[in-house]
Amino acid sequence: MTAMDDHVVDARVLVNEVEGHLLVEAARADGRTAAERFTGRLPWLTDAQRAEVERCYTEEHLELTRRGWQHIARRTRQLGAEYEETFQLLRRRLLVRCQVALGCLLAVVLVLGLAGR
Repeated sequence: MTAMDDHVVDARVLVNEVEGHLLVEAARADGRTAAERFTGRLPWLTDAQRAEVERCYTEEHLELTRRGWQHIARRTRQLGAEYEETFQLLRRRLLVRCQVALGCLLAVVLVLGLAGR
């Protein structure tokens, strides 16, 4: 028996974590590629300077990417709340209209039933 046998792993949590790591690594790779392209246009840099500029550029790229993801996540939550609020309002309106229609139908049935006597 291993230590992992004592822990129940939720597959969704694991998949989300793996996806997060893959996204970060892809963003880091994109940052490195962009940094190399940028320093490629600066032929006067020494190897040490080039490495430092690429490191800083990559870090900044990753930070900007994270901020973008955070903004998207915030906006997604806002839209979700707005849509949920709108859905609940429409649902209440529909239920009220159904109750009114049912009341009208019941009234018609009662009137016709009493008129038939």
